[in-house]
Amino acid sequence: MATGTEQAGTRVEDRPQPVPGPVDAEWGKPTSPRTLLSRALSVPLVLGLAVFFPLWVCAQTGAGIKDAVFWLQLALTVYSGARLSAMILTNKRKLLQGSFWLFVYMAMGVAPLAQVVLGQTPTVVVGARGDLVEATALVLAGCIAFDLGALLGRTRPERPGRDENALRLVHRRRLYALVLFSFVASALFVQKLGGPAVFFSSRQEIIAGIEDAGLSQDGSQAGQAILRGLGTVPALLSLLIYTRWVVTSKRARRSPVILATWLALALLNCVVNNPISNPRYWFLTVMFSLLFTVFPRSAAMYRSALSLGVVVALVVFPFADRFRYDEKNYKPMQTTSILEPLALKDYDQTAMFSNTITYVHSGEGHTFGLQLLGDVFFAVPRSVWNSKPKDTGVIVGEWMDNKNTNLSSPVWAELWIDFGPLGVFGGLLGVGFLAARVDRRYARRAVRRTPSGALVSVLVPLVAGYSFILLRGPLLQATGRVAIAAVCVALISTRRSDGRAWMK
Repeated sequence: MATGTEQAGTRVEDRPQPVPGPVDAEWGKPTSPRTLLSRALSVPLVLGLAVFFPLWVCAQTGAGIKDAVFWLQLALTVYSGARLSAMILTNKRKLLQGSFWLFVYMAMGVAPLAQVVLGQTPTVVVGARGDLVEATALVLAGCIAFDLGALLGRTRPERPGRDENALRLVHRRRLYALVLFSFVASALFVQKLGGPAVFFSSRQEIIAGIEDAGLSQDGSQAGQAILRGLGTVPALLSLLIYTRWVVTSKRARRSPVILATWLALALLNCVVNNPISNPRYWFLTVMFSLLFTVFPRSAAMYRSALSLGVVVALVVFPFADRFRYDEKNYKPMQTTSILEPLALKDYDQTAMFSNTITYVHSGEGHTFGLQLLGDVFFAVPRSVWNSKPKDTGVIVGEWMDNKNTNLSSPVWAELWIDFGPLGVFGGLLGVGFLAARVDRRYARRAVRRTPSGALVSVLVPLVAGYSFILLRGPLLQATGRVAIAAVCVALISTRRSDGRAWMK
């Protein structure tokens, strides 16, 4: 009589074993349907973003000339389109790199290309054509530097055990304190500006309320940034943490207190972080961070967000300033082409970079880090620091005698006005390196076993959304919310070894 082991062995041997065919033997395991679908979509996606759409823009009629600016801008658009396609099709979610290339493709690629073709810009270019050539070439060089930095960040090995030891978690009791502070700060913010109704009127009413409160200084919007930051950032950060807690923890979903707090935070953010009373770039930050927090592991949602981001930036974003002004001051734009909004509204980054180059060449010279120093110490009042630099966009706008000095100053211009071409290349090399390192660490944490309170799973989506503001500039306006978020994170974070304080 055969033993149990022999019977088991016989049964295993009697089972029909899969016979690898010639394709399996040569190519390995069969390709999944999802992978086949991804490969099938890759060709039209790359051709659409990097070839057909730029060529369609070039084929439009306009007053532009096909000189060095045109060809450099076309090369930049094709390059950024190919890189954005690579971000969409990658197996791992690269939030920071994907956000960078989405911004570059639309704000520094397609929109300036449309402006060159139509011969129109949202902000006048005051310098010679050569300055615009230099600006476009430096944008392209900065993108290449970003890619080189990302390559270095991907290839550098991690030290063993460092990732586990570096994991920071949310301290539960400190989180409760942050939530309480969020409600208090947002309530004071709402009360200071005249009540909740103001937040559903227009951004013009919000700005008027800030000016009436005496928090807006000439030549600087740091006061506005601090007030807005205190009223909006803690509320958003609390909502993101609670959202991740509810999404990833069964215990949290069964707790009436946690669910009630989460709903209260959602209602609070509907008031202080709604698209009516906030700049479009900030609301884009809110939506991106919430989307990637609600779907922490969904590759399909990541790809959809980047793909639809192109459509939103092209069609929706130029017309989404409906709530910037009240009824009396709002003037709807009449257009006959889909490209005209790109040439006449919002996307002034390349033009302002060119104006910054002209400003320096006019004799003002580089600031050699002074602008960056002002960004770091943005909170120092001018009564203490009399020579504190203004926003870069404000400085260039005043030099241009422009009535509207609320102008963009992309990170390329910020680096260039301080350190010149080497600063642009070196700065974006470092940005690419850090983005790749953070994306790699985030990808390793986008798994089910990651604790609900892992800060990296909340902060990376938040930074990815806010990167649109940082890339657009000016940095002095953007650093207020960054500093407030950094303080909040420092207060609620704890080491992994402190197990009793975790969110579970």
